[in-house]
Amino acid sequence: MGEDRASFVEYGIEDRPPLFESVLLGLQHYLTMVGANIAVPLILAGAMGMPPDVTARFVGTFFVVSGIATLAQTTLGNRYPIVQGAPFSMLAPALAIIAVVGAIPGEPNWQTDLLYLQGAIIVAAGVQIAVGYLGLIGRLRRFLSPVVIAPTIALIGLALFDADQITAANQDWLLLGLTVGLIVLFSQYLKSKNRAFQLFPVILGVAIVWVLAAVLSVTGFYSPDSPGYVALGQVAAAPPLMPIYPFQWGVPRVEFALVIGMIAGVLASVIESFGDYQAVARLTGSGAPSEKRINHGIGMEGLMNVFSGVMGTGGSTSYSENIGAIGLTGVASRYVVQVGAAVMIVVGFVGYFGQLVATIPDPIVGGLFVAMFGQIVAVGISTLKHVDLDSQRNVFTVGFSLFVGLAIPQYMANFESAAAFRELAAGVSPVLGSPLIADTVFVIGGTGMAVGGLVALVLDNTIPGTRKERGLEAWDERTEDESEFRSAWERLRQSTD
Repeated sequence: MGEDRASFVEYGIEDRPPLFESVLLGLQHYLTMVGANIAVPLILAGAMGMPPDVTARFVGTFFVVSGIATLAQTTLGNRYPIVQGAPFSMLAPALAIIAVVGAIPGEPNWQTDLLYLQGAIIVAAGVQIAVGYLGLIGRLRRFLSPVVIAPTIALIGLALFDADQITAANQDWLLLGLTVGLIVLFSQYLKSKNRAFQLFPVILGVAIVWVLAAVLSVTGFYSPDSPGYVALGQVAAAPPLMPIYPFQWGVPRVEFALVIGMIAGVLASVIESFGDYQAVARLTGSGAPSEKRINHGIGMEGLMNVFSGVMGTGGSTSYSENIGAIGLTGVASRYVVQVGAAVMIVVGFVGYFGQLVATIPDPIVGGLFVAMFGQIVAVGISTLKHVDLDSQRNVFTVGFSLFVGLAIPQYMANFESAAAFRELAAGVSPVLGSPLIADTVFVIGGTGMAVGGLVALVLDNTIPGTRKERGLEAWDERTEDESEFRSAWERLRQSTD
């Protein structure tokens, strides 16, 4: 089926807004995920003991990789308007690798930590490439009804939402509440008054509150240890240009014992991205992704993980925050995301820009997440319109999957690392305590949407129910035909014929 644009979509996937407008819209897409794209490198840098000047370059590298990976995915991959960025799903095994390497006698060095991390990512990404281009994940599509997709998408928002970032004892409720209030005001109440409110609610909301926080910081109302403090001095101290190039930290090192845990992180990333593809298709009103599109998307993410390892970062994956931005603004243009990606590549090399983004206070980022993740949860729930909600088996499957998807990761959070969980598993059974099994269970068990999605998949395909009851008949009508998605190579070949 062709694209059936949803009524709220201002710019569809194939639309190309004017260049200046596209730059602002693209920046807005990236602004929604900037907190995570900075948080991941900062967490890794802290764990490795990386010096401040190197950390700034490390963060810049993440932006460059994000931009290039996004261009590759939107051009050569699944061609959905999804931003690629630093994955939280691969953070747990990355920290485990850093801890293991740091314990090696004579090896406590941030650069050594990073080289082993790069090697693990490059090798583990080979598994993701195989899963994608061999068609393994795409074949699961026939077993996925809206009963499975709904809790999977909803858990993207529910599981990624960090309650501590909102409910911290020293939370600045002025900045957080104002950020949420302005985004809601612009995107819901004033969008019909002015086109700028419809297209730029996130940029307007964040910029206004950031300026307020900066003024309060300069006037002394906020002290440097306040959560709302804006450290403008750090921007002036940032390097104007940063050298970023392949193998900039040295030649990656491979230790297969370290690769095992990273494979688990990659598999969790695959499941998360699968849910993201479904969410984007649902939001834009286009047909559910075909097996071919899914395979190309996952395969390209694997290639970009190899690239991220070569460049020296912590991996790359599809970003759920970007999907929330589509829901709020109605901007689903692939061109807009590509323009934003080009800007991010430039930003990565310019120290001032990266440091300026890093000054956005946590309360503002927290308010942004409230709006973004709430939108994603709603997208998941709306998928249930295709199923029979009077069916007890459907209601049970969705509710149980959501609960388990929240409960199991909460339990996994009790363990400080994969090694701690491995020790517990070994006490139950030597087989369960093996690095391959224990690390895979730990990483996937800590990923809410992976847990909920897998539980829903099993229940929906084992509890008796008709195709109409499960929403499969309606879902099949919305799924794009395999011939509708053409890879970059097929489009090139057709244009030369």
